[in-house]
Amino acid sequence: SAQGAGGECVLIDAPPDPRAILDQLAEDGLRLVALLNTHGHVDHVGGVGTVVHEQDHEVPVHIHDDDRHMLIDPIGTSGGFGNFLAAEGLDVRPPELVLGLDDGQRVSGAGMAFTAIHTPGHTKGSVCFLLEIDGEQVLFSGDHLFAGSIGRTDLPGGSFDQLMASMAEKILPMPDETHVLPGHGPVTTVGRERVTNPFLLELLA
Repeated sequence: SAQGAGGECVLIDAPPDPRAILDQLAEDGLRLVALLNTHGHVDHVGGVGTVVHEQDHEVPVHIHDDDRHMLIDPIGTSGGFGNFLAAEGLDVRPPELVLGLDDGQRVSGAGMAFTAIHTPGHTKGSVCFLLEIDGEQVLFSGDHLFAGSIGRTDLPGGSFDQLMASMAEKILPMPDETHVLPGHGPVTTVGRERVTNPFLLELLA
């Protein structure tokens, strides 16, 4: 999310192949002012160290405290995938400035304000970010909600019951027209998922 070429920008998650992100920042002359993490799994935080340490200024990195340990030690907390990170030569040093996230907290940057919504289930510290821009709502749902599916809950810290409770309490009450940008797969809307997603249909039954 950015102000436009030459302006400030906010990044949500940084996968362990961050070169494309860095190239885009350089190409557009963007200044990264904040990095928000939806959760601590390595496919979302593996590139955080590389991205922030290649900036010429300190970038605050936000993550829920329950997932902070995965950001601080992506190799040690990612099982066999840690070997990939090491082999790729990624900079996995922790960011200098790591800030927590509370449910309902607003994080501002690049002229935008993101509201953190704690949605445990995929991980204990999973967070969605809600952005209101140009009169519309955009939900960055991480691995909580996908088009037609939900995040897996069989990894450490995962809980199907928690995920479904988070969905019922935090996501389903949102307006149908809320745009959803998941961490994987196509974009969707809350309204579309309400009538087509089998997991949400189960909640509404």
